[in-house]
Amino acid sequence: RDIAADKVIIISTHILEEVEAICSRAVIIAGGRLLADGRPAELASRSQFHNAVVLVLTGGPADLREQLAAVPGVQRVEVLEESAGRVRLRLLASHGRSLLEAVGDKLRSAGWQADELYVEQGRLDDVFRQLTHEVAGRGTRS
Repeated sequence: RDIAADKVIIISTHILEEVEAICSRAVIIAGGRLLADGRPAELASRSQFHNAVVLVLTGGPADLREQLAAVPGVQRVEVLEESAGRVRLRLLASHGRSLLEAVGDKLRSAGWQADELYVEQGRLDDVFRQLTHEVAGRGTRS
């Protein structure tokens, strides 16, 4: 970081946790093409998991997934884990919009008590895989 004050340091890595921890800017290159360029947090916000809400409930109704899927801004509901009347769900946001307030409103209005509730920030490795997979897919169709 001291050297970076007056020099450009280029790191080539597939260890994206390092990129998030130490880099102020990241580029994704595949097939000789620049696919993305920005701050790591900006690129991570392009992840399908950006602003996703993870929720753990015990004893929800039979139509819990359907009710949560109807919350404004929810693109889809994924069941991450289910056992003994307890369910861990991920609510994916449409276009990365914030879901927390709408999900909180639904919990309160339905009288549900969440055992756990948090917002995901997005994952740089998901963005990397998505972008490079698209390039690889185009290359095999020629």
